[in-house]
Amino acid sequence: MQNQQRSQLEFVVLMAALMSIVALSIDAVLPALPMIGDYLSVGDPSNNPKLITSIFLGLGFGQLILGPLSDSLGRKPIVYIGFAIFIIASIVCVTTRSFEIMLLGRVLQGVGLAAPRTMSIAMVRDSYDGDYMAKILSIVVMVFILVPVVAPTLGQFLMNYYGWKFIFTFTLAFGVLVMIWFWLRQPETLKDKYKIPFKLSIFKTGTIQFFKIRPAVIYTLLSGFITGSFMVYLSTSQLIFEKQYDLAEEFPLIFASLAISVGLATFMNSQLVVRFGMKRIVHISMWSFIITSLIFILIFHSGNNPSIEILITFFAIQFFTIGFLFGNLRALAMEPLGHIAGIGSALNGFISTVMAVPIANYIGSFVEDTVTPLFIGFLVCGVISITLFYVNARKTSSVLKAA
Repeated sequence: MQNQQRSQLEFVVLMAALMSIVALSIDAVLPALPMIGDYLSVGDPSNNPKLITSIFLGLGFGQLILGPLSDSLGRKPIVYIGFAIFIIASIVCVTTRSFEIMLLGRVLQGVGLAAPRTMSIAMVRDSYDGDYMAKILSIVVMVFILVPVVAPTLGQFLMNYYGWKFIFTFTLAFGVLVMIWFWLRQPETLKDKYKIPFKLSIFKTGTIQFFKIRPAVIYTLLSGFITGSFMVYLSTSQLIFEKQYDLAEEFPLIFASLAISVGLATFMNSQLVVRFGMKRIVHISMWSFIITSLIFILIFHSGNNPSIEILITFFAIQFFTIGFLFGNLRALAMEPLGHIAGIGSALNGFISTVMAVPIANYIGSFVEDTVTPLFIGFLVCGVISITLFYVNARKTSSVLKAA
């Protein structure tokens, strides 16, 4: 029993470590965006956040390719392939003097990182199901989200003492250590009976199966709107705190404190989800997300920014709410996809991420002198999400009554 608990603990921590490579690659770079922009001679600083959203674009497309392949080749080989791509992309990022090539390198980094991100979720789905799967996913996502607590501070430290390029070097070195651990300790989770012989048609057949499962599609769309909301914050946070509030030195600390609110919620979710169920928690959390956004807009509709203390309070409430949504929405989408966990995880990640990037870029383009457009974006995404949630609940209820 003790060995089983230790084995489960190591599995959870290792899955979180795989996902943390993704978080580190995104968040450690945030304090360096102005310096990278200057180095690459970017004329308009508002283009710098594209170095963040571009990696998400790669994550989306990478998952679409690597996820289905894992249903045939297994989870572990795909992780190795993805990390090889990540190594090449990191070299591109630190050797180029072109902003466009840097963006390409970031997209390629995302493609490579799609492997550990997607495979960690698929391996959890291979190993667990039901609300207990949601519990494990919540713990994994909690560690993944807590990485931003230290990532910007770490990035600023590395940038100040070794230059911004060393941020990429450090992330690469961390990834190598995780890969060695993964290679030595993690067995393959895809059972032979679930392996699908590799054919190009598996992309087509798996996709058709996915879109026939209404709850998986709807919860994936919900993930897209919530991820898009959070991505707006990720891509504009440096601009908000450093430019609008003149808090460049305090930025890593503020970023970390808000990440803690997300991490706290995901931890609480891991304790509560088995007792109350995923759908009930998602329902309450979405209404909290909408109401908080609406209150902010009503109070600060004039466009004048609130004090930093009030802003942080509203952000903390929103991200606490998001912490309950991330893991549960992903688990709800994955629940009926056990027979196609690889391509299911891939399509879930692809659709939600490809939705999130334009949402983040569009809303983020309005965040110049005030944060109010950010909360308007939160409200719109929240209203659409709760509508889809009710549509799914009504159709599921109709099916049950008919049966």
